[in-house]
Amino acid sequence: MQKSLWLPYFFVVLLSTSCAQKSDKGINIPKTLDFTTELVVGDIQNPWGMVFLQNNAILISEKSGKLLLNNSGKSSEVENLPSIYNRGQGGLMDIELHPDYENNGWIYFSYASTDGEGKGGNTAIMRAKLSGNRLEDKQVLYKASPNSTRGQHFGSRIEFDKDGYLFFSIGERGNRDVNPQDITRDGGKIYRLHDDGSIPKDNPFIGKRGAKTAIYSYGHRNPQGLALHPETGVLWEHEHGPKGGDEINIIEKGKNYGWPIITYGINYSGTEITDETKRPGMEQPLYQWTPSIAPSGMTFVTSDKYPKWKGNLLVGSLAFQYLERLELYDNKVVYREKLLGGMGRVRNVRQDPDEFIYVGIEGKGIYRLVPK
Repeated sequence: MQKSLWLPYFFVVLLSTSCAQKSDKGINIPKTLDFTTELVVGDIQNPWGMVFLQNNAILISEKSGKLLLNNSGKSSEVENLPSIYNRGQGGLMDIELHPDYENNGWIYFSYASTDGEGKGGNTAIMRAKLSGNRLEDKQVLYKASPNSTRGQHFGSRIEFDKDGYLFFSIGERGNRDVNPQDITRDGGKIYRLHDDGSIPKDNPFIGKRGAKTAIYSYGHRNPQGLALHPETGVLWEHEHGPKGGDEINIIEKGKNYGWPIITYGINYSGTEITDETKRPGMEQPLYQWTPSIAPSGMTFVTSDKYPKWKGNLLVGSLAFQYLERLELYDNKVVYREKLLGGMGRVRNVRQDPDEFIYVGIEGKGIYRLVPK
């Protein structure tokens, strides 16, 4: 894999010691900021997903089940959504545009749905088209089963790769001892489909008896970040650990990422889950956070508007309420910096087509980072 940063290692270390103060949690706090924040869309409780349409319009999902179309600072609710199961961490979650959206108009959503077997709900993937303020041509592409009344670990991010494959994540729904290691069951997986919902013939578990053939990788806990590396085109993922052990992973076809057999985390009660952090046949994280930051949302910076950040990874922290900037060299995290500290729980971060960075903060709304 190519190097992810265009600075030599010694210079990165120099930056980390000369340009920032270091906190007692091992993360650097900048003395000065190279940007200001501008509130673009206010009064949003949980801005789970956002995509950027023509004429500076933004489509924003509220976990509670609202889809907002913001145009020139004014928001209106989109009609004709599917029925949303709003429970715990589940609701209306991520949004992504088809790579050829300008020609075909397809928008993709992840949401918690009660359709199918059992009480409660599970993660579903739908595509639809936006006609004015209304969804049309709705098509459910995937629905995880069985349903559960548990409120945790729905996932769920969406990303397209450079070949047009649709990737999405589903958490293990709180059933850690069964779902993530069993390829015949949904949950704790990254999935890959064609854009119309059909299953690629070269998916890794095609032909495996009883397997969910949409699965691309397994052994995940609760992935709430997916991003395509801008140089290599490889899919990166982050996921919530328990108490400690949040992870960044490079996703590879058919690989097992270990949860809960290996983990760097412990139970919330402080008891041990396992004494193993490594095992043959299970992938090691590229990076792990202990203590947990509760990561949500992730994007690579490719913009020239933030020249010091180009090639960096931005990740939201729900637990500590900040935006984390990670500098990378040779697929290693060599520097961490805390941005937007104290503003609130950062749910999502995206870069728009005009190369500005937008951040979704719970209880407040969508902010644009404006370079000085």
